[in-house]
Amino acid sequence: MSRQSSGSKWGAALLVVAIAVMIGVFVYREKQAREAASAPPVAAAGSASPALSTAVHDAALPRHPIGGPAGTSTASLPPLDLSDDEILAGLLALASDGALKSVLRTDAIVSRMVATIDALPKQSVGMNVVPLRTPTGRFQVVSDDGNFVASKKNAERYATYMYVADRIDPNAAAAWYKRNYALFQQAYRDLGTNGYFNDRLVEVIDHLLAAPEPKGNQQLIPAKEGYVYANPALEQLSVGQKFMMRVGPENEGKLKTKLRALREAVVAQPEASDSTGDAESTPR
Repeated sequence: MSRQSSGSKWGAALLVVAIAVMIGVFVYREKQAREAASAPPVAAAGSASPALSTAVHDAALPRHPIGGPAGTSTASLPPLDLSDDEILAGLLALASDGALKSVLRTDAIVSRMVATIDALPKQSVGMNVVPLRTPTGRFQVVSDDGNFVASKKNAERYATYMYVADRIDPNAAAAWYKRNYALFQQAYRDLGTNGYFNDRLVEVIDHLLAAPEPKGNQQLIPAKEGYVYANPALEQLSVGQKFMMRVGPENEGKLKTKLRALREAVVAQPEASDSTGDAESTPR
């Protein structure tokens, strides 16, 4: 379970908006002591960034290659370190109102998303890489037959994030992601990997879909900072799977439905006549 501090600790974003908001939006967790060692810092927008390579993967052939929507061209993409304005405009268009802007951090957007997505199957996510602003208020617990459990009032802290997630169309989000894929691949390389980011994204979605769905309130135990699950099997889960449980059975079910739709859209291949190989082009 999450640990509490003087405020919520982080939010994670999975796939551009759909994942970045559908999941990242909810992944806000209270401070965990073990998160001190987390992921490498994200380069701030405007800092030096290597030019995107003409090949978006280095090692083995990707399991889930990005073909890109018909008629798109990555030749018009900005460099990663100068992409925030364009990325923000695209995300806000997907959300169709100002709610997303109120929760989104607007620097190094793609790099933050990629680093957070990559960390979800792990035990911690670094505060310096999260793409969303923390919700107001503090995590609350109540007594249930003498045991601590999460209060239902915690859901109120995530109302804006839930609202944004509900408004995101997974197909539109996936299309936007594919058009900008070279930026995501570059950010993934900047983490020190030669892998293919879309493969990692699909792997992370599958990991989240495998999150358990325990029934009833889960007992919490006070810890040095905040609370942990009394059940060791739950406490040892990844931050991503704990997040899926934390939103509650109803929201977990909704998120998994969205994630399945997102996964389907992300792995879908264009018709042969539409395939342009744009994902392997070089942004300007």
